[in-house]
Amino acid sequence: MTWKERVAALSDLGLTERQAEFLTTVMLHSGVCMGRQYCAYAGITYGRKMVDFFRLLLVRGYAIARGCGYQNARLYHVHHRPLYRAIGQEDNRHRKPMALPRAVERLMLLDAVLADRERNWLATEQEKVTHFTLRVPVARHDLPQLIFRSNESETTRYFPDKLPIAVDHDGRTHVFMYLVTRPEPVDFRAFLERHAELLRAIPAWSIRLLVPRHLAATESAYRSAFEEQLASPLRPIVLDELRWYFRARHAGPSAADERFHHAVRAFGAPRFGALYRMWLERGEPVLDATLSPTLREVIDRGAGSLDWHVLPHRYLHLLPMVGTA
Repeated sequence: MTWKERVAALSDLGLTERQAEFLTTVMLHSGVCMGRQYCAYAGITYGRKMVDFFRLLLVRGYAIARGCGYQNARLYHVHHRPLYRAIGQEDNRHRKPMALPRAVERLMLLDAVLADRERNWLATEQEKVTHFTLRVPVARHDLPQLIFRSNESETTRYFPDKLPIAVDHDGRTHVFMYLVTRPEPVDFRAFLERHAELLRAIPAWSIRLLVPRHLAATESAYRSAFEEQLASPLRPIVLDELRWYFRARHAGPSAADERFHHAVRAFGAPRFGALYRMWLERGEPVLDATLSPTLREVIDRGAGSLDWHVLPHRYLHLLPMVGTA
């Protein structure tokens, strides 16, 4: 379904166009929202119109309200199956109950989307796959993915981070959102490795780090991770040794293997840990790509960048104690 079709479907349920637009955005990107977010979207003050809107959601069973934090804040979870069915998202994971820290993280993502309404936002896995394979186009095997295997089957999930991606009106420039939730960029390195082939295949991009205020001091660590994972191609002689090390590590080396212990010391940096995990998932092409200077050149000419965006709102007060959000 298109954006207009989704909004029209909710309008047919008796919502105003503005309410339908806001609710569509919430269901696609977070599943949860707060009163201040509707006020910002609608351009209204905190008052009766906002109260009436959320009362309507509660009375119709579209959402449930949840108290959170120390300041009597209320968080609304939009969960009604027929509402999601109306926009073609009956099985969307945002319908499911979630822990409060995860709900607060989704509020952060919603804030970022609401603050940038000029771009076209890709929310679902299918929207992202369709856009990048048909409109860019990018080979499906170069998309970010995780493969889940069992004895009987194998399932591939594309864009497993489930983060919003924005497309500029020119259709060429893409903005990849990433929410910072930890002081150390371990998960961010994995995110970069998953997206590396896609970034090589598109003409212009930026990675926008969404940063809660209490993690604003972590900027240098995240910028270093960005440089190491994307902008530092390996020399062939280094890659040969790294390839040997990964194979030996996976096979289980002899305790007396001096070459292996030397490699452990040489490749102990976080960059190589992220590469190893990706190599286990996708094989030799991951290592072959580390020779490529493409991303370094894209970054040098300004067509690829890392944007550090400290979120303007506070979130810790929504939690009963300091947590991941």
